[in-house]
Amino acid sequence: MKIAILSQDSSLYSTRRLRQAGEQRGHEIQIIDYLRCHISIVSDNPAIIYEGKPLGKFDAIIPRIGASKTFYGTIIVRQFELMGMLTLNGSQGIIRSRDKLNALQVLAKEGINLPKTAFSTSIKEIDYLIEQVGGTPLIIKLLEGTQGMGVILAESYQSAKSVIEAFQGLNIDILVQEFIQEANGSDLRCFVIGDKVVAAMKRLSNPGEFRANLHRGGKAENVKLTAEERNMAIKSAKVMGLKVAGVDMIRSDQGPLVLEVNSSPGLEGIETVTGIDVSDKIIEFLEKNVMIGGNKEPGTGNRKKKRSTPPTFEN
Repeated sequence: MKIAILSQDSSLYSTRRLRQAGEQRGHEIQIIDYLRCHISIVSDNPAIIYEGKPLGKFDAIIPRIGASKTFYGTIIVRQFELMGMLTLNGSQGIIRSRDKLNALQVLAKEGINLPKTAFSTSIKEIDYLIEQVGGTPLIIKLLEGTQGMGVILAESYQSAKSVIEAFQGLNIDILVQEFIQEANGSDLRCFVIGDKVVAAMKRLSNPGEFRANLHRGGKAENVKLTAEERNMAIKSAKVMGLKVAGVDMIRSDQGPLVLEVNSSPGLEGIETVTGIDVSDKIIEFLEKNVMIGGNKEPGTGNRKKKRSTPPTFEN
């Protein structure tokens, strides 16, 4: 197959591992900086221009779109879709997952259990917001935050009110969310591919820190998921319209609660902690989907299978 990986930086761990896995399985891999692409909108002939030349056909596209580049990145993904190419995650699924408020609305509508969440842009509604999530302590989240940034724990009513007023005064949109005390600063990352959870880890926060993100200095360990947690992760990815997703959830007295569904989940943490070759499983999933779709051109369609070697993890 011919596979394009849309990534700003070919040296990033996830990009390198996907390229390595694809090449080990006998495929032709091209890394494309989607910010250097532009689209040609012509009736019946959509095209993408890259480095001054129209891009040819690919059997599959793997989008690795940065959160801050969602708008432009999804335009490029959509153009690939209009050109009839298989995308690992579609433009609409990426957009839906990146809009935290919309994502929570959709998940809630489909019966996915979530922490109590409230949203309003009116300063007059602050008391109501705090009441809706069960009072303090509570979590305040920026709608545009990633990797644990823009997430604040307000332990008292006055601190919560002050922070909410400050953000609303700056016209910055936030969510107010229930704080789950019994989670003890830990969460679960479930890596979903298709209709399976292929790997999972438990992330633990440092002492004095309530955020368990590895980018915030947290630690991680292997974890065994319950059947309910697996099913919830798979359903959450499906609801978001994502074939590959990192579903973050926490364990609570009410059962598992979904926090977020990530459309471009990082591979380094999950592969290092679990020892599972997630990159290889992503390429294998693409192979099966291309074959099911009967995609004979422009790649090989059926190719001689090359056994993938175990991943080499870097310190």
